[in-house]
Amino acid sequence: MINQFEANETIHMIESENLDIRTITMGISLFDCADSDSDRACEKIYDKITKKAENLVKTGQDIENEFGIPIINKRISVTPISMIAAPGNCDNYVKYAKALDRAAKAVGVNFIGGFSALVQKGFTEADSKLINSIPQALSETDIVCSSVNVGCTKAGISMDAVKLMGEKIKETAQLTASSDGFGCAKLVVFCNAVEDNPFMAGAFLGAGEPECVINVGVSGPGVVKHALEKVRGCDFGTVSETIKKTAFKVTRMGQLVAQEASRRLGVPFGIVDLSLAPTPAVGDSVAYILEEMGIEKCGAHGTTAALALLNDAVKKGGVFASSYVGGLSGAFIPVSEDAGMISAASCGALSLDKLEAMTCVCSVGLDMIVIPGETPASTISAIIADEMAIGMINNKTTAVRVIPAPGKKVGDVVEFGGLLGTGPVMNVSPYSSEAFIARGGRIPAPIHSLRN
Repeated sequence: MINQFEANETIHMIESENLDIRTITMGISLFDCADSDSDRACEKIYDKITKKAENLVKTGQDIENEFGIPIINKRISVTPISMIAAPGNCDNYVKYAKALDRAAKAVGVNFIGGFSALVQKGFTEADSKLINSIPQALSETDIVCSSVNVGCTKAGISMDAVKLMGEKIKETAQLTASSDGFGCAKLVVFCNAVEDNPFMAGAFLGAGEPECVINVGVSGPGVVKHALEKVRGCDFGTVSETIKKTAFKVTRMGQLVAQEASRRLGVPFGIVDLSLAPTPAVGDSVAYILEEMGIEKCGAHGTTAALALLNDAVKKGGVFASSYVGGLSGAFIPVSEDAGMISAASCGALSLDKLEAMTCVCSVGLDMIVIPGETPASTISAIIADEMAIGMINNKTTAVRVIPAPGKKVGDVVEFGGLLGTGPVMNVSPYSSEAFIARGGRIPAPIHSLRN
């Protein structure tokens, strides 16, 4: 039960502290849409998505209006298209991406994820076709998101896939040069990708998921920041307890919305992803939380320790609020989407190397980072390899979403708008990794993967 004080507190969080539900994401299985005729398969995909999700946006808006809780995005995730397109009779999967785009627009969602492949141990023929289609698919669609899993703790890292993804990111940037490489903002490379992630651009519906499911992603960096303002000067035990209690409240709201959406849509409730997802709005920043702990500027020494505390406390608080916590769950540090990160990167306090260190203790990885357009594909692949190694060795999900902005150099700024924000172009090492990436093959799984 919620008492009057708690209700008033939640209203204050929404009105003054940027509390919201970041996304309601409907996962839709497309296994029954596979067909040897690719055109027929695309028709099935369109028909199924538009039928299953026809009331998703309206339901989200109704809940938002009735409960007074902002729901920023309504999204769809689908079965990895490389699995669905495999029986088809075409060498290019762009038509599948266009079918997803049409269906998502027809039902009015913000994004659809699942133009994806899982290649941590190697490529099927369908995987190769999908990955080779990514640049064209993302340049010729508007709201389709793509992801490729190239490594995991159990299998190691496919360096052939890492090399190829560096090249495809570069190609995607060139094909979307008129929008500063925006296509790359819709493309994520994963290690240990999860099957129930509601956040874009990496969402897809895994093979072990239901026919249709509702997953919700909460937010709330501004709420945590305001809570910590009340305990300035206190020790880290108090800081952790404060974050835990705040994460509990935020997650309970997410659970309420998820269950209500599930009931109204007649679709099973899956998980609440309790990740702190920032926005470019002032005050809604993970970086500001770290600075509230005593770091003068995000990126200074101590930042990684502060982030480790934050990530752990968020999870501890969230798991008490919901029996079904999943997705990525923790703290996101996307540079262009976080006002504090943008500021820290712009003044030089935050470097790519420091961000990599921070990814060892938080959710996901190197996210929404703009780099010079002239960066070689092999360097992009090496950045991916480093991040995949962190995920593989630490048995956690890591990812890379970098944007080599064509024609842009360090110090320039790229404007993406909306939740994607502003990206200061960050410096990368000038030294080559080409010979390393050219080796190919697979980095073996670590010894602690042998746990059966």
